[in-house]
Amino acid sequence: MIWLTWRQFRGSAAMMAAVLGLFAVALAVTGPGLASSYAAGIAACTADDTCDSFYNRFFGEYDLPFLALTLVVLILPALVGLFWGAPLITRELEGGTHLLVWNQSITRSRWLAVKLGLTGLVAVAAAGLCGLMVTWWSDPLDESAAEGMALMAPLVFSARGIAPMGYAAFAFVLGVIVGMLARRTLPAMALTLAVFAAIQLAMPAMVRPHLMTPVTATFELGKGNTDGISIPREGGSAPRLLLREAVPGRPGSWVLSNELLDPSGRVIAGGTDGTGADINVSSTSGPCAPGNSAGAADGCLGEVNRLGYRQQVTYQPLERFWLFQWIEVGIYALFTAGLTWLSFWWIRRRLS
Repeated sequence: MIWLTWRQFRGSAAMMAAVLGLFAVALAVTGPGLASSYAAGIAACTADDTCDSFYNRFFGEYDLPFLALTLVVLILPALVGLFWGAPLITRELEGGTHLLVWNQSITRSRWLAVKLGLTGLVAVAAAGLCGLMVTWWSDPLDESAAEGMALMAPLVFSARGIAPMGYAAFAFVLGVIVGMLARRTLPAMALTLAVFAAIQLAMPAMVRPHLMTPVTATFELGKGNTDGISIPREGGSAPRLLLREAVPGRPGSWVLSNELLDPSGRVIAGGTDGTGADINVSSTSGPCAPGNSAGAADGCLGEVNRLGYRQQVTYQPLERFWLFQWIEVGIYALFTAGLTWLSFWWIRRRLS
């Protein structure tokens, strides 16, 4: 049975091995140079304290390959479910070849176990290798990425570490059970993609933020968490301030909520909507008055802090990355185990 399954699967396995081999060579050739450029840039910027500009410039040079590799790892589990999972049983059902095997000495459970075990292990190994290779290659870029593309950001998190292994295992078994229910390859592929995409969207939106209690803290306003303050050219209108989705002193954190508080602790609307929020501070005299020197924005921001305005942010810190990875893989492992049990039950009781 193992030999027969391998004969059916060896073409797909060989193609996957070839693609992963070429992928590994490309990353191995370009990765050391990327790391050297990052290390040299960090060493240079530490001396003159211009690391922010270096991060922006460095990430900007490699943003396209960064996004492309992230996309590759994200779609690989879906492809496993579509082209390995969904057709695994449905092509047997459509051709009637399963009846020939079952009429021999092979039981239904053994037949399914070999197919799931051999193909599933290859799928998980391929996704795991791909995810870990990209994690190694993109480490300098993950260190320098802006808040929306940091390591804990939903899009990047799902394409790093060991999480792709859990996604691939789940997508594969999902395709198998959907194929058993649909009994047709194309409908099974469409349903597999729809269900898998829905779960992948629901996980970072509704589950991952609550895997551990997020941290809520308040911070003074500064360059690390604001996009500056706009001082009106003429007196009478209030200065406007726009918050950044960043946690001062905690780079790479995943910001869940970001609010601007007034001196009484109430949330000010508009602090994060792209237009900025009006600050109740004098614009006719003092640091926030128009016509001050070039450093007036910093002085105005200091006055805003003195009056008691603060940023309140709820976030998941970067230090929880690997813990979240293991927890999420565990959740998908439970999903996979449940679907695997259902597939064995269905093939013994319902499938004929």
